[in-house]
Amino acid sequence: MIAVIQRVTRAEVAVAGERVGRIGPGLLALVAVERGDTEAQAERLAERILGYRIFDDGEGKMNLNVQEVGGGLLLVSQFTLAADTRKGLRPSFTPAADPETGRRLFDSLVEQIRRHHAPVETGRFGADMQVALVNDGPVTFILRAAGLANPPEQRQ
Repeated sequence: MIAVIQRVTRAEVAVAGERVGRIGPGLLALVAVERGDTEAQAERLAERILGYRIFDDGEGKMNLNVQEVGGGLLLVSQFTLAADTRKGLRPSFTPAADPETGRRLFDSLVEQIRRHHAPVETGRFGADMQVALVNDGPVTFILRAAGLANPPEQRQ
C-alpha cells in the first residue's frame, strides 16, 4: 500500500459537486492498494500515517504526529498512485489491486485509523472526486507499508 500524505491547513473532497469530506489543519492522505497487499499492510500503513512526525513542535522541528496536534485526517483512495510509469508515455495500472480488494483494504485502513483517531473524513471509493487542499509548508511525503510481503523490487 502507498500513501502520499500532505500536511494541510485545510482540505476537502467533493463528488458531483457535493462535498463528502472536509478537514481543517491536519493530514490529507491519498491512498493506493497494490496487487498482493494484505490486511497487514493496511495495519502498518495506518500506524505510519498516524505516527509520522511532520508537525512542528515548540522549537520549529517536525517532531509531532497528527494525533499529538489533534489534527484532522482526510483519506482519499487514489489507485493511480500504483501505476507503473517506468516505460513509455502512458501509465500501466497492472500493479494496482482489483477494485474489490482495493475497496476492502482501503475500508480496513479507514476503520483502523478511526479506532485510534478523530476526526477522520473520507472521499468515496471509486468515484470521480475533486480534491482541494492548502498544503502547509509545503510538506508532502510518500509512505509505503514497507518490510512486508510485497516489496517494490518484487512487483511486476
